[in-house]
Amino acid sequence: MNAIQQTSHPQPISPDLAACSRGLYIDGAWRPAAGGRTINVTDPSTEAVLAAVPDATLEDAALAVEAAAKAAIGWRSMAPRKRSEILRRCFELMIERSEILATLISMENGKALRDARGEVAYAAEFFRWNAEEAVRITGEFGIAPAGTNRIVVDYQPIGICVLITPWNFPAAMATRKIAPALAAGCTVILKPASETPLTAYALAALYEEAGVPAGVVNVLTTTSPGPLTAAMLADPRVRKLSFTGSTGVGRALLAEASKHVISCSMELGGNAPFLVFDDADLEAALDGAMVAKMRNAGEACTAANRIYVQSGIHDAFAEGLSRRMAAMEVGQGADVATECGPMITRKAVAKIDRLVKDATERGARLLCGGTLPDRQGFFYPPTVLVDVPAEAEMAHEEIFGPVAPLYRFEEESEAITLANDTEYGLAAYIFTRDLARGMRVASQVEAGMIALNRGLVSDPAAPFGGVKQSGLGREGGQHHGIAEFMEAKYIAANF
Repeated sequence: MNAIQQTSHPQPISPDLAACSRGLYIDGAWRPAAGGRTINVTDPSTEAVLAAVPDATLEDAALAVEAAAKAAIGWRSMAPRKRSEILRRCFELMIERSEILATLISMENGKALRDARGEVAYAAEFFRWNAEEAVRITGEFGIAPAGTNRIVVDYQPIGICVLITPWNFPAAMATRKIAPALAAGCTVILKPASETPLTAYALAALYEEAGVPAGVVNVLTTTSPGPLTAAMLADPRVRKLSFTGSTGVGRALLAEASKHVISCSMELGGNAPFLVFDDADLEAALDGAMVAKMRNAGEACTAANRIYVQSGIHDAFAEGLSRRMAAMEVGQGADVATECGPMITRKAVAKIDRLVKDATERGARLLCGGTLPDRQGFFYPPTVLVDVPAEAEMAHEEIFGPVAPLYRFEEESEAITLANDTEYGLAAYIFTRDLARGMRVASQVEAGMIALNRGLVSDPAAPFGGVKQSGLGREGGQHHGIAEFMEAKYIAANF
């Protein structure tokens, strides 16, 4: 996930939690929720309450839309170079404050500090990339085939955008949407997950410092996301919805957006296959598996969810993976020694435990982990299972945790069939020394993103997104990310 090489720091730098919970951020000002209610933010490592943020109401949502509408004309008409320089400043400030932001993420999300540092670097890169793209938005010019007129195509900002982000990457999921939207000339309303809102508010203050005008970015936290989102989408000035989260919630949001013909980008669930062929470099495959499985302790939509290993290398791979997983240091997210932090909630731990028990009851064998620890916090140990039957629930459901189930296969065609045996199609991983095989298999695996001989697939310069039930549209990439926030206007001209 590291887009930029970070310098290791011996100790985390404590963030100002009070400054991250001053209020809703609307029209460049901090304000309490209209109803006066708040939401507690809990540290998953200790179960302690870190801070309380406002619980927005329909009235607050209406104010946010009004602020975004008021700021829209000025922002979209601003010179692209000036917008670019503001985005570049956002990048620079994120890098300057990277240790504080990483510690904040570790505290409210629980992820290991090393993962949080990687996330901040990755998140910041979306501002640098889109700062460069903001000045390269061009139109098209041509002659109609009949020769009767000129064809002019102009790309314009789509309008006010509602952005909904999950808890697992509180910085990166926000900047991956905000940066291209701002580069395109749109104003936005961000609704971060109520489990991890402090990072979103910290970044809002940073955007203001970087020169983002009041009303261009607004941030709302709420325990009533459905009604608030529906109310904002019903406002005719809102023209875009971008969501990252579960497929179930995505379907509900698509249904709501369809009532108003709102453009939608959806980055939804995953069930990523990880294919290891007999001719793979064993150590490279193990390195890749540890990244693809254990980044953010497995709480990622791109995480390797089903690890298929060809028979000839299966046992050596299983032994190597279990040895590495068992050696991981499990601890509090903000502890510099931690390699695997806690899960986000107790409910998440219960789900993981249920999936592991289901698999073992069906005949799977545990090589390491699999037992709930007796400690404070929402922890689950790194776990490896072999002989996992195809009918196990974890073969068809996102685990979203530090559990690696291994499945054996014999032939290439079998691996492809197994990989595609899911309604999802976000990411997939392939390890083989045979490049021809790698490209052949990649072309047949139904996924929007393929990592060939590497455990990391995300890159701000590449289009991120899936096929089938894993979503619609793309984020990031040379033009894909900005295109999601623009409309093509065709002009037939005589001159």
